[in-house]
Amino acid sequence: MNSPFAAKPFPIPVVAAGPGTHTEDETLDYLHMPQGMSTFRAPPLPEPEELAGHEGAVAVLQQVLDAAQALLRGEAVTPVTVQGLDAANLKLLNQLLGEGEVSAQVLTQPGDPRALQPGEAALRVRVSVQESVFAGIWRVITTADDGAVSDTIEVATVPAVLQQAAREDLPWAPAKLQPPPSVQNAPMVLVELADHRQHWRAGDTAQVVNLTLLPLTVEDISFLDAQLGTGRVLILSRGYGNCRVTNCCVANTWRVVYYNSQDTVILNSVEVTDMPEVACAAREDLVDSTERLAEVLAWVRQG
Repeated sequence: MNSPFAAKPFPIPVVAAGPGTHTEDETLDYLHMPQGMSTFRAPPLPEPEELAGHEGAVAVLQQVLDAAQALLRGEAVTPVTVQGLDAANLKLLNQLLGEGEVSAQVLTQPGDPRALQPGEAALRVRVSVQESVFAGIWRVITTADDGAVSDTIEVATVPAVLQQAAREDLPWAPAKLQPPPSVQNAPMVLVELADHRQHWRAGDTAQVVNLTLLPLTVEDISFLDAQLGTGRVLILSRGYGNCRVTNCCVANTWRVVYYNSQDTVILNSVEVTDMPEVACAAREDLVDSTERLAEVLAWVRQG
């Protein structure tokens, strides 16, 4: 009579282990992570003798410094106008401000036809934003179809025009659609985001949904984007790797995607907040920028 404990075929293949049995797989493909981080670099300063006759640029920088100091004191500040400088002063101003790690644009789009009077045409406006090497000090240039240009310097955690444009995009929210059969998990993500929007209040920390960690298909992502909508605000940050931020056409919702140096997505997320932190200058940045700008002005005045 056979014992019930007699050996039976083992369903899992046995792999030899021990010294000499392990070989390295030389075809491992590691995900490349960002290799560098942007840090402050002082703008190239001209020689003092080259600065004579640049009172216009110095006056603009002094207004910017005054605005930065006022902002740190908790006072309301207004943008500083750049128009009216001659070519030499404008060149010096551009040289001293330089280009920081964050840039942005508000893409052109005709105005809402419902807001137009009979016979009027929609005037398209394009906004370009570039952070200077002094974090929290931004160059904002607005160009209209009729050729009108506004060139200002704004001291803020983030330029007001970006948040304003995001609010203006809300009437263009997409209509709710039934998901096609190929979409599986996107509806649950949309429900979670709606719950975050319902409970989020100004001043709260961002509510982040990390899409990279979720079992989402290409069809899921496409459906999410279609239901959230894509607004006109596009922000690029190069602080650590590359980050692309776009507003959605629903309130306080942003798409935030990080890339490595090979332009491969390493983090894909949706944030419920008034503005993603990656696009903002912190108060500590503004304090540091104010001190550095004061040092630059002191140097310029030696000329």
